[in-house]
Amino acid sequence: MSARFAARLVVSISGADVGQRISLRRRLPTGEYSDVVGVLESWSGGTLAVRRRTGELVEVPESIMVAAKVVPPQPPPRRRPRREEPEDG
Repeated sequence: MSARFAARLVVSISGADVGQRISLRRRLPTGEYSDVVGVLESWSGGTLAVRRRTGELVEVPESIMVAAKVVPPQPPPRRRPRREEPEDG
């Protein structure tokens, strides 16, 4: 007996989520999927503009968006513990 995995793709964002961090899945022309995570900067004229943490602005036509949701803000960077210097003496 083989198990099948089925996922429900849901778009649960709207224009009211501008300014929020989102995760968006889009379908590429090749049929593959690609994810974009970042801050939704605008949603107008059928195009979403998402700013990635690298600063790159990705424009996604809403017609290729297959799933999207608001996600928590990016956690602050972790600080590495300081290494103690050996004492001279």
